Amino acid sequence: MPHAHRTLRRALTVSCGLAALASALAVAPAAFAQDATKVGEVIITAQKRSENLQDVPVSVAAISGERLQSIFAAGEDILALSAKTPGLYAESSNGRVAPRFYIRGLGNADFDLAASQPVSIIQDEVVLENVVLKSSPIYDLDHVEVLRGPQGTLFGRNTTAGIVKFDTIKPTEEMTGRASASYGTYNTFNFDGGVGGALVEGKVAARASFLFQHRDNWINNGFTKKDDQLGGYDERAARLQVLFTPTEKLSALFNIHGRDLDGTAAVFRANILTKGSNKLNSNYVTDTVYYDAGGNNPQKYKGFGGSANVQYDFGPTKLTSITAYENTHGFSRGDIDGGNPKGPGFIPFQSESQDGLKNLYQWTQELRLASNTPGPLTWQVGGFYFDTKYAIRTDPFFAPATVLQQKNKSWAAFGQASYKFTDQLTVTGGLRYTKDDKDLKVLYGPNMAAPVSVSDSKVTWDLSAFYKLTDDVSAYAKVASGFRGPSIQGRDIAFFSPASAAKSETIMSYEAGLKSELLDRRVRLNGAVFTYTITDPQFSAVGGGSNSNRLINAKKGEAYGLELDGEFVVTPNLVLTAGYSYNHTKIKDNTLAVAVCAACTITNPLNAAGQALVNGNPFPNAPKYIFDFTARYAYPIASGELFAYTDWKVQGFTNFFLYESKEFYSKGDFEGGLKLGYANKAAGWEVAAFARNITNEHNLRGAIDFDNLTGFVNDPRVIGVSVDTHF
Repeated sequence: MPHAHRTLRRALTVSCGLAALASALAVAPAAFAQDATKVGEVIITAQKRSENLQDVPVSVAAISGERLQSIFAAGEDILALSAKTPGLYAESSNGRVAPRFYIRGLGNADFDLAASQPVSIIQDEVVLENVVLKSSPIYDLDHVEVLRGPQGTLFGRNTTAGIVKFDTIKPTEEMTGRASASYGTYNTFNFDGGVGGALVEGKVAARASFLFQHRDNWINNGFTKKDDQLGGYDERAARLQVLFTPTEKLSALFNIHGRDLDGTAAVFRANILTKGSNKLNSNYVTDTVYYDAGGNNPQKYKGFGGSANVQYDFGPTKLTSITAYENTHGFSRGDIDGGNPKGPGFIPFQSESQDGLKNLYQWTQELRLASNTPGPLTWQVGGFYFDTKYAIRTDPFFAPATVLQQKNKSWAAFGQASYKFTDQLTVTGGLRYTKDDKDLKVLYGPNMAAPVSVSDSKVTWDLSAFYKLTDDVSAYAKVASGFRGPSIQGRDIAFFSPASAAKSETIMSYEAGLKSELLDRRVRLNGAVFTYTITDPQFSAVGGGSNSNRLINAKKGEAYGLELDGEFVVTPNLVLTAGYSYNHTKIKDNTLAVAVCAACTITNPLNAAGQALVNGNPFPNAPKYIFDFTARYAYPIASGELFAYTDWKVQGFTNFFLYESKEFYSKGDFEGGLKLGYANKAAGWEVAAFARNITNEHNLRGAIDFDNLTGFVNDPRVIGVSVDTHF
């Protein structure tokens, strides 16, 4: 790396750190701010009620408006949210499907399509449990909420880390619409829009939403000597929502949606690391790979689903029923070793594989009754049912394919109540009972391993106190427990090994926070400190020289840290946001040992069997810190404004695997974006030029460790133009 580039990296890291520590600015400005001299009110549904962000005893960040629009301007998928708010990280070795999310350092590095994750993804009040469903396209969005820490009362069994919650724009009586279109490098095209209004005045309203994303193949295959073979994609998605309001008391919102993805799976690159270093070497060529297998890494998925959200207002109470169905199928194929028999570098053996889902379905039903009258006491009680079934086909190519069937059924009963003892003090408590059952069996394949079943039930709870110190400053404290049900991992059956299983993990979390709006509401400053202990944390021992994917339990895991979120309206024309999170995570198990890499340099002690002892190591993919920063400056002109908007993120030390090595980690990686344009607010449109990954960083995002020093990197720089309009 040239000296000037290293200097820029250090300068950006220091400046972002100073900005976060000095002004602690993070949540994006609300799109609906009513006074340009003050921070806008942000309404969230973290407790399944519409509430002001400042009045909720939860560490939560909301992303909306221009910030969302800019993040996805270059056709990015859900992974673009990684490190865009404190405490949230995401990565994937499966291209645009099967993202892996981490909150406060807690997640799951398992790459299998049946992986269980401690972060739940919820879209329009429907949980998306399978990792492929979690990659469902996000478009025509109202806002995103990131709920940090265990949410074990209202949101189910697999939320020991937290929730990422998406709310789309809903139908209204008023005729409204919006559209965003962009075009950039590699013929990248992105269109995201929606339009709706009344169909029958006072009775029926509808909204149709659409997404189309395209990028040309731009990566050459140097082995076959054919250009533009990988890296492209076509993602199409659509959604129709119809809202019936036959009476003032009854409403029914119906949602049908679908997606069609045809693109490139993850692009693995052989030996782009040199033994003893995590820096990219000369084997890394941005637009070239050297594949002899994998069919140029195709990836195809299709899916559809629907939901019915029915509410009836009884007066003192409101009944809500949410019924939902999801279905998806598809596959991803890859040249896993990242090269060919001649390289790049030394590759001990060639490896390719293909994994796919066959007809996954998911049924969910939630029923809840909530208080609906003013007074010191508010409450809600309910039940939840979850049922999914799917087949996973794995093709190792050196052996016949194996097809596994997996089932998961779960049900829960929950309740939560808040009592306002005084105008200053509110206490909230909740309780949930969850029963979880999973089953796996081999449908066909050369290894007809015995079926595996796991089951468990747990009671989880939380208790919080929220106290208004002044009209503008509040403090809260929260204790919460969480539960991730037992898991089964059967991918190794295709490689002639038995399935593995992990027992339930439980978490106990403690946090205290401060929420404030200062300087006559020109500054929003929210912060939280936390600590948690996980008993029997589920980890995935991925790769190693034995090329396995085994579920294991450590005895314990411990973590502590902090988050700072805020916003500063410097002037009506200049708004800054920035954020900072710090996570210290540690595995606590003196005997836990895992298989090590084939070619890297292990820094952990080894046991007699040559396995790495990982006691004291950080959790995999748990960034030590995250900085994020945005700035928007506008210069009024004519009936609109010239504006500049920039956003940056910096990610601290992140270890990729359970063991530690000199190669498989990232540290100090950053990316930035810039948008320059003209916005006519009166007419409701803007036109701009933009750049994503403006400094063209090449950041190592992950690795394959069982064969050679293979890695994969972030998306390249995209420069383009965008047009946005709304009415």
